[in-house]
Amino acid sequence: MRDKPAGTIRISAGEHSTRAVLWPKLDPFLRQFPDIKVEINLDNRLTDIVAERFDAGVRLGEQVAQDMIAVRIGPDWRMAVIGSPAYFADHPPPQTPHDLTRHSCINLRLLSYGGFYAWEFERDGQKLNVRVDGQLAFTSSVPILDAALSGHGVACVPEDMAAPHLTSGALQRVLVDWCPLWTGYHLYYPNRRQTSPAFALLVEALRYRG
Repeated sequence: MRDKPAGTIRISAGEHSTRAVLWPKLDPFLRQFPDIKVEINLDNRLTDIVAERFDAGVRLGEQVAQDMIAVRIGPDWRMAVIGSPAYFADHPPPQTPHDLTRHSCINLRLLSYGGFYAWEFERDGQKLNVRVDGQLAFTSSVPILDAALSGHGVACVPEDMAAPHLTSGALQRVLVDWCPLWTGYHLYYPNRRQTSPAFALLVEALRYRG
């Protein structure tokens, strides 16, 4: 018998949710409970956590299946379409999402689908997905941001990643009124899962309290 919560918890999560939501809360949690181990599988696809034997996964609220228990762990957020001042000095900033087809855009390849992410826009109830093209593509938002900072084109990244560079003037933002607010990240797990004390503690540590 152990008087301290212990065990290993496996979580499937994307790169952005891990950096923006999971890690800031996991850091103090792991220090408080040294016998609890957490393994995070970085994966941007919609993983079947039951088939792949994860304890939980992280997705945006609208992506969580109805038969799962979902706990909000982060605030709503939006994407930001950005480029460097040097790039926009040579290329007139897009006024509508359709204008992106005339720009060099830095693509994100989604490994689970084998294709590129279609940039998602919405304004006044009108939804629009735009497939962009350009010289560069990555499977991660971090090098996409770096390429945009270096002037290689227009990028679409989570707003919080771009924020410091927008404040410093290293990046400019466009199409602001076309970028919808997304439901925040949720931790989800099967409703038939028998939760361990360690897992229950982690859920409470991650829970978003506004």
